Amino acid sequence: MGRRDWLISGFVTGAMALTIAACGGGGSPAGPSGGGGGGGTPVETTTVTITSAGVSPASIIVNAGAKVMFVNNDSKTHEPSSNPHPSHTLCPELNIGSLASGQSRESAPMVGGRTCGYHDHLDNTNAAMQGTVQTR
Repeated sequence: MGRRDWLISGFVTGAMALTIAACGGGGSPAGPSGGGGGGGTPVETTTVTITSAGVSPASIIVNAGAKVMFVNNDSKTHEPSSNPHPSHTLCPELNIGSLASGQSRESAPMVGGRTCGYHDHLDNTNAAMQGTVQTR
């Protein structure tokens, strides 16, 4: 390999590394989350509880392949859905469907290496009903 080939190879490798890092999530704007409320430090759990005050915890960390359990402890129906609203296409495993008061339902297995934003489809502008799921 000549010097020119080494330079091109190094450039391509660096560009690929930057592209992969930008797609990785980790809460960065370049990640697939599409936003989401849920400030604060993520908590390692697989359960999100919905109350009249919002989702708790708003930001969680799970392992790849884990399922997230959404529990509706509010008196109103909620519909956890992945961002962006209204298409819900970035993390479809979080499209839970309608949860009446007292119901709970698991997501599909989470894909690793990304951060997914979610919201209540029935109250999509309410920041208290938004959160993130980060997968390792």
